[in-house]
Amino acid sequence: MGAQSRRGSRRLHVPLLTRSILPFVFCGSLSNLCMGQAHSVLCSDGNGKFEAKFETGVTAIVGAAKKGKLASRACQATLRWDKQDLTVVPEASEVDLDAFGVDLGLGTPVVAFQVEKSDAHSFMTYEIYSLQKPPQLLRTITGGNFFSAADTDMDGRVEIWTGDAGAVDNFEGLSVGELDFVPTVVLRFERNQLIDVSAEFQSHFDNQIAQIRSRLDSQELINFKHSDGRLPATSPMPMEEQHQLRVTKIKVLEIVWSYLYSGREREAWLALAQMWPPADLERIRASIVTARASGIRAQVNGVSPGGSAFRFKKHAYVYDTVSNPDGALGTFALVETRPQAILLRRPPPLAIQQALPNSEVLIDLVIDSAGKVRSAKGVGETDKDLISATAEWKFIPAFKNGRAVASRLQMAVFPYR
Repeated sequence: MGAQSRRGSRRLHVPLLTRSILPFVFCGSLSNLCMGQAHSVLCSDGNGKFEAKFETGVTAIVGAAKKGKLASRACQATLRWDKQDLTVVPEASEVDLDAFGVDLGLGTPVVAFQVEKSDAHSFMTYEIYSLQKPPQLLRTITGGNFFSAADTDMDGRVEIWTGDAGAVDNFEGLSVGELDFVPTVVLRFERNQLIDVSAEFQSHFDNQIAQIRSRLDSQELINFKHSDGRLPATSPMPMEEQHQLRVTKIKVLEIVWSYLYSGREREAWLALAQMWPPADLERIRASIVTARASGIRAQVNGVSPGGSAFRFKKHAYVYDTVSNPDGALGTFALVETRPQAILLRRPPPLAIQQALPNSEVLIDLVIDSAGKVRSAKGVGETDKDLISATAEWKFIPAFKNGRAVASRLQMAVFPYR
């Protein structure tokens, strides 16, 4: 699945992307790739492949791992240059290419892979390699449930979003799968140092807190506050009552984590004191602090204190990708290389019979310098499912003067069975 420039590319060659029209393969027909995945990946259990060559001559390859001449049900990632191969991921359950040709703040274009070693291991590793010859491993981040690089505010700076799964898995006997979401962590490289900048994005955490509070029943909260807080599995109370206390406990923890991870310790401990059983308060607070310190926070070089809501922010220039005589897109300066698709998927329409090969849809996308979609809208009749799906699309970004830039792209899309 993919989209490619109608013009020749001078800087970037992506052999697998061969058309300017994007055909969608529905998840219903590719269950191994799509079923139950909150975040789509390029290769899962040996299914899926991608190959791209950067202007430096380094090629990134993701696909099935080989056993002899045969493909296996595992995935592999390789960097190739001048007839040399570096196998960066020999074998894993899932391998994804999150960013390609992007400067994450390390002063050089990189390729970033996210890897899940095995199905039994629910955490992913983020491996960042330079795209200069020979490629070098620049940084590894572990313990996230996903990783996604994006210019979140369209200010020219790229953040890496993840969830601190390693820190909270089995916390208080709770698995990651029981949580609505794990604590969000936002990272950015500044002067080659990895900085936790989560406090700069408090509105994201506020939205999470509001969602949880809207589902928190006052009587259930009272019942939890009168419990022992630990909720041991050997409790003699009825199973249904025990389950409801466990669900409430999770919501309370998620509220506290959202405050804490966004740099608001005072609010975190105040919320904890208001909702947690008093006799267990000191124990749980110490446990939260210890767990957080052992997660992604242990891997960063510094922490941003956040910034004023009135701080002036520069905005990244959005380049055009095609000259358009009617002026619809022609008010922006042209790029040298258009964005090219890495991974584009969407769920099937409710009425599959309507997904005819000639049912073309035009969409306008703004793609940031990390290759993520910042906005999308339909041209003419809007397909809401399609627009929603663009939130998880990944591209190799446009390039101008040798660097990745934000750009506007119009795509023609049609599904097929």
